[in-house]
Amino acid sequence: MQFIPIKTRPMRPPQDDIYPVLERHLPRLREKDILVITSKVLGIHQGRCVKIKQDTLAEQNKIIRQEADWYIPPAKRKGLHWHLTIKDYTLIANAGIDRSNGQGYYILWPQNTKKLIREIRSFLKKKLQIKKLGIIVVDSHLVPLRAGTMGISTAFFGFEPIRDYRGQPDIFGRKLKYTRQNIVDPLAAMSCLVMGEGNEQTPLLLIRGAQFVKFTNRDTTKELVYPPHRDIYKPLLKVYKKNTS
Repeated sequence: MQFIPIKTRPMRPPQDDIYPVLERHLPRLREKDILVITSKVLGIHQGRCVKIKQDTLAEQNKIIRQEADWYIPPAKRKGLHWHLTIKDYTLIANAGIDRSNGQGYYILWPQNTKKLIREIRSFLKKKLQIKKLGIIVVDSHLVPLRAGTMGISTAFFGFEPIRDYRGQPDIFGRKLKYTRQNIVDPLAAMSCLVMGEGNEQTPLLLIRGAQFVKFTNRDTTKELVYPPHRDIYKPLLKVYKKNTS
């Protein structure tokens, strides 16, 4: 399996079209490739950029509250500089809003990411005459009880996200009852590690030769994500308040 980072020209806020970037910089795609794209460049593609005016906590907090699907009320996060939020079924700081490489703008996550990557996938499949192609959108998040960031998927399409071991025997013949392996996020984590976090200018990456991936044209998102009330971390997630604005 190969992880192939793709250097591109800079995507410039407040808006920049990703399609010419894909046409110019992508190598020839093969059947069963998976294209990894950072959420940031998709946000820039959609013009999801807000000019930094005062650069104050109040300004940042207002945008974060508007963007988060769930957030921890201020009274329960005293002493924390970051907002811990849930956005698009992803536990993420500050609703994914970022200023790095923003050229004076806050860059927000794209809207309706799944619809957007389906359009990109259809464009690439038609243009390159391939049938099996996956796409993963990635961003960095903070893992509880760990220092440093790690990549996570914010959306994906084109393949099955779970490898199901239930009913299969372990090495001593005992049938597994609960084990299901997340395929999407380990691929996202490794991709972000290779792509880097600074000025590498590699917002795209190809995963090639992932033989264990089963490609599909179905929407398989619901097979991966859990709503907070069903999650194993439900006791911790109770402090979150749903954004009803």
